[in-house]
Amino acid sequence: MPDRPRGPRLRRALLAGLVTFAVAVPVSGAARPAAVPAPAPTAVGPLRDAGQAALARRYAVSRHDIRAAGRTAAEHGDLRRAASLRGMAGPGRQFLAFDGRDGGRSTEVVGDLSTARRIAVLVPGAGVGLDAYWRLRRDARSLHRELGEGAAVVAWLGYRTPATVSPAALTTGRADGAVPGLRTLVDGLRAVRPAARISLLCHSYGSVICARSAPGTRADALVLYGSPGAGVPDAAALRTGARVWAGRSGGDWIARVPHVRVRVPFVATVGFGTDPVADRFGAEVFDAGDGGHSDYLLPGSRSLTNLARITAGAEPIGASR
Repeated sequence: MPDRPRGPRLRRALLAGLVTFAVAVPVSGAARPAAVPAPAPTAVGPLRDAGQAALARRYAVSRHDIRAAGRTAAEHGDLRRAASLRGMAGPGRQFLAFDGRDGGRSTEVVGDLSTARRIAVLVPGAGVGLDAYWRLRRDARSLHRELGEGAAVVAWLGYRTPATVSPAALTTGRADGAVPGLRTLVDGLRAVRPAARISLLCHSYGSVICARSAPGTRADALVLYGSPGAGVPDAAALRTGARVWAGRSGGDWIARVPHVRVRVPFVATVGFGTDPVADRFGAEVFDAGDGGHSDYLLPGSRSLTNLARITAGAEPIGASR
């Protein structure tokens, strides 16, 4: 009979090795996105009015701030950032908030928030930022098309995301800092659209943020997909009244990440523990198809279909429990 403890020990050794690699090997350009200067944004305060006129004023303020940040980026010589910001300030774009400093923060609405009965908040993971914002925008638009009339999708880039291969992507530090912002957003959405169904769709490292904000976040559904773990042993530890779902596609490399938590001396506690799609975690598992780690919201995918169904309050196709 094999020595059963060997598996956990091996996983811990692999994770410790990954942390050592991430600490010892610099990530090329990891600090660069945060170093691009930007002016302080206009103070807009919490979301309190979802009327069309109030939203239009708020969107106009954010467009002004995006354009100002774009000019500063161009003067700094960062043409990639400047080009991304020009796209974000384009006609028809709707940002509830924007701050170009420290890597950038933004909250964009796809759809009509003033009439939305179903609201999905996309919480992205590592490697997402202003320079590659088009990917988050693409996913938001894809989900909105799948949901159809009466829905709004909020793309929330509300924190400085870690680089995909970095110590920060293995610890809860960035997630802890993001929690107040996500709670404030959901509180605002709940206040202005009290009858709407609100779902948090949390991808990869974003699932750690959602898990840590869950006890104080008034959402109807909490969806963890492509998750490295949520930093809790099971769904009950989330202490939320939301229905908790989890999914992972068949081609997602995140399945090979060790689902353990390890204290590494002089670094931190790294790893996020129990796999959310494991039986012992206790989430309701949905069929996420066979795509890769960044493919969950691709048009025509089973994962997109089921994420939209969960957002709408319907049962996903092929749910296993």
